[in-house]
Amino acid sequence: MLDRLAVHELIHRWWFAFDEGQFDVWPELLTEDVHITSRSDTGDSPYEEFIASDNRGREQVIAWQRQHREAAGYPLRHNASNIHIERVDGDDISVVSYMYATNITDGQVTPIAGGVVRCVVRSDGAAYRLAELHIVLDTHAVAFTERQV
Repeated sequence: MLDRLAVHELIHRWWFAFDEGQFDVWPELLTEDVHITSRSDTGDSPYEEFIASDNRGREQVIAWQRQHREAAGYPLRHNASNIHIERVDGDDISVVSYMYATNITDGQVTPIAGGVVRCVVRSDGAAYRLAELHIVLDTHAVAFTERQV
């Protein structure tokens, strides 16, 4: 039976563990064959080199995520919102949410990124884990009728 709260908790726990650099927690949140990608909506933002990734397998994903986290400042706060399940296919649960990240600049909370996150959460019977996480950060505004879906 699908535990929607556990799915939400996993997503929130991932972002908290990422922000706090809880590297020892990461393996238990990811499947062995996890696939994580990140990029901007245009693919050519001024910070594309910093955010762009396409990593597969727990070891490779953790190595890239750790390097990425250590290169970013602290505090860093990723917030997931509008989390909802789009589809359930056996043990795979497709989830979509918004992500909004902030840090501190000149003593003020400052927005640094926002976008859409699509993920697949997989149940192995004992726990829910992230099997896929695909992040597309917003960097370019267009008229609603001109958006690419």
